[in-house]
Amino acid sequence: MTTPILISAVDDHGIATLTLNRPEKLNALNYALVDALLAAFEAMEDDGAVRAVILTGAGDRAFSAGGDIPEFAASVRRGAAAAVRDFVRRGQALTSRIEAYPKPIIVAVNGLAYGGGCEITEAAPLAVASDRALFAKPEIKLAMPPTFGGTQRLPRLAGRKRALELLLTGDSFTPERALDLGLVNGVVPHDQLMPAARELARRIIRHAPGAVAGILAAVTRGVNVPIAEGLAVESTAFAALVPGHDLTEGLGAWIERRPAVYTGR
Repeated sequence: MTTPILISAVDDHGIATLTLNRPEKLNALNYALVDALLAAFEAMEDDGAVRAVILTGAGDRAFSAGGDIPEFAASVRRGAAAAVRDFVRRGQALTSRIEAYPKPIIVAVNGLAYGGGCEITEAAPLAVASDRALFAKPEIKLAMPPTFGGTQRLPRLAGRKRALELLLTGDSFTPERALDLGLVNGVVPHDQLMPAARELARRIIRHAPGAVAGILAAVTRGVNVPIAEGLAVESTAFAALVPGHDLTEGLGAWIERRPAVYTGR
């Protein structure tokens, strides 16, 4: 039986790579794969050696073509309660976990990112796309809305009208369009995708882990609340760092014009 995800060893920089591993099914998100991803994120959160995670897909054709439709259809046949429990809640748990993760997750979109694959990209704090990538919100072609958060996150990224055009037509769109919509941070030649993702990760994890986590949490929690509440979130993120080593070290290193040595405390 094929392992649903591949987990790389953490490299010398602290970067781990997770690979969706159902290339024969265009890395469709069946229940076993989603559960394996959630378990991997849980383990990596507690692993101090992991500073950043790159998420990509196996094969040359797809990051993920979305949910596993035959499996989902079987849940639908069992009724609304089963479909919501098995499919919707599982998918929303995954994208919410990615969105709120305390370590940077960079999606490396190596091919098709349809449906749930697009929703994972929307939820991730950062993403880089191959010039061969192709995106779509095709759920309407199945007579349903997106269910992994796509009706909520895409309008927040792209704006209401631009998101609704994609959600209501189901039309595919290019990586350049994804960049314009704010869905990805950059588009690179296909053979440069993983090097570009690793370079972005290295540019982030050279900084203090607590500061990285604080920024991720403050932006994720603050982006959808009134500015006053967001400022309170920002203040709380800063205050949590004051007693630790790394803030004192960062300030001292700047004053003394020397490289900082962070401990993660």
